[in-house]
Amino acid sequence: MTAKALLEPQRQYLAGLLEAIQRCVFFLDASDGSIDWPLTGPMLTQRKKDTDLFEALAAVNERFSKLQDTLGAAMRHSLVLSGEQADSFIKVLAIFEKFGVIASIDDWQIARTARNLAAHDYEVDYGAVAEHFNTLHDLKNSLNTTAGRFVVYCESQLAVTPQSADFASEFRAIISRS
Repeated sequence: MTAKALLEPQRQYLAGLLEAIQRCVFFLDASDGSIDWPLTGPMLTQRKKDTDLFEALAAVNERFSKLQDTLGAAMRHSLVLSGEQADSFIKVLAIFEKFGVIASIDDWQIARTARNLAAHDYEVDYGAVAEHFNTLHDLKNSLNTTAGRFVVYCESQLAVTPQSADFASEFRAIISRS
């Protein structure tokens, strides 16, 4: 078996992750677009039984988290193909900051912290809930920009593209607005 053939499963796995990133951006944008921003505590208090609103907010939460998790996994995996060594995720972030894929390690960690707060905090103060979701909404464009830069990095540096083009045109349109 040739060296190139040994790498093909790794390239296919990354291609699948790139498609998943595009899909995450698409669905996050759709959920985010269904909400009238910014949210306020009084508005959420008034609409606390609005299942459509809270389903959309739950979707934003889940899709933001899924996008960041998928991006992180794809960045780590892409290093296998690029020959870069990173034994910790902070080193992965440092490499991608150097490549210009992420704006800064701090930006990534801020988004991660916001994502983690939602996963572990069951807030009943609607003002705090509004603040959390407004933060995710504000961070969404930065995460989308990172996704766009990462896809370009994979195409230009690794010659790996998303597994299918099913979400490509929508992804480009969303990224261009970010």
